[in-house]
Amino acid sequence: MSVTRTGGFRRSYDHFEPEVDDDPHAQRRTRGLLEQIDYAAFAANKELIGQALGQGDIRKFQRLAIAAAQARAVWVAQALAASASGGKLSSADLAQLTHLRATFEELTEAYEAMRRMVERGYLAMPAAPAG
Repeated sequence: MSVTRTGGFRRSYDHFEPEVDDDPHAQRRTRGLLEQIDYAAFAANKELIGQALGQGDIRKFQRLAIAAAQARAVWVAQALAASASGGKLSSADLAQLTHLRATFEELTEAYEAMRRMVERGYLAMPAAPAG
């Protein structure tokens, strides 16, 4: 089983792996079936993501990047303010810091997810200007 770790999020992929079959025809059939399955997932992602997000554009990425940067700045500024008191945090202060960190992480993960959507062809982007 492979595990991908991004930020504070853990994703596990447990794909079925058939027993080794020395029959080349059976191997081709299995590869063909797996390609059909992968294409079905690709088509579903492309259609549903396109419906939900429309066409991608740089402004959408910029908005997410700015939101994540702002969330990071607020989180760290709050942590610095807490450090002025020697790091003694009340439960409310800790809850606020935790919330601010989670906000930053969620926005960062959303940015990375949208980038992966472009890489995988799920999110259509306008053609880059020639130059």
